[in-house]
Amino acid sequence: MRPYIEDREERVHHNGTRVEIGRLPDSPWQVAISELGVGAERTATLAAQLIEWLRPQAVFFVGVAGSLKNDIGIGDVVVGTQVYEIHGGKQTSEGFKVRPKALPGSHALEQAARSAARDLDDVEVHFAPIATGDVVLADSESEIARFIESNYNDAGAIEMEGSGAANAAHFSGQLDALVIRGVSDHANAAKDGADAGGSQKLAAAQAASVTVAVLRKHLPRGRGSADSEEGPQERHTDDHIDFRGATFYGPVTGKQGCGR
Repeated sequence: MRPYIEDREERVHHNGTRVEIGRLPDSPWQVAISELGVGAERTATLAAQLIEWLRPQAVFFVGVAGSLKNDIGIGDVVVGTQVYEIHGGKQTSEGFKVRPKALPGSHALEQAARSAARDLDDVEVHFAPIATGDVVLADSESEIARFIESNYNDAGAIEMEGSGAANAAHFSGQLDALVIRGVSDHANAAKDGADAGGSQKLAAAQAASVTVAVLRKHLPRGRGSADSEEGPQERHTDDHIDFRGATFYGPVTGKQGCGR
C-alpha cells in the first residue's frame, strides 16, 4: 500500500504500535497503514487497538493468501465476501463436529469492490469466502486440506489473519471492513517454489491495487458515493477525528509479505 500513499508521516501509539498516515491522491481519503504481523489473535488485538486509537470509517486487511480453487491463479485477488474461522468445533467420541463461524464483509465495501473490479483490466478479481486458520497450508492432500474441502468448500483462499481483523471491526460497532488477499501460491507442495520466485511480492501488489480502486469508488460518509447523483449522506457524520488539521478517514491495515 505504501507507494500509493503520499505525504506519509509515522505515528506511534503509546503501546508502541506504529502507523504511517498519509493521503490517497485524487481522493478525500486519509489512510493509515500498519504492518500487524502473523496470526489471527495478534491481528485482532492490534487492529482493535488501532480502531480505538484512530476511530476509522473503514478497515481493510490487505495481504497474501493461498488459493483453494483451480481457477484462482497466482496474482489473482480474492475479495472476502465472508471470513471463515476454520478451527471452531467440538471433539467428541464420534469425531470432530464443526461449529462454523463466518464473519461477513461489509456490504458497501463489497459493492464498491465489485464495481471497481469491472474496470480493472490487469488483475483478475474473485469474490469468495476466505478461510482463516493457524496453519501454513503447503500440502493439498493433507488432512487439514481435506477438512477444509469438506466443511468450507466454497472458500476461495486460505490465510492466517483475516478473521482477526474482521472480529476487531465487528466488535467495535458499525464499522465497514473487508479482507482483500492476493494469491501467492496454490496451498500445495509448490508453495516454497512460488514464494522463491517472487509470487508474494506480486500478490501483495495486486491486492494493494484492488484496495486503492475500492477506496476511489467508496467515498467517506457525508460525501455520497463516487458514482451516485444522490446528495451527501447525513448519518454518522461525527464518525471521524480531526488529525493535524485534516479529517482522518483511515485506516487501511495491511501486512506486506507473509509468514505463511
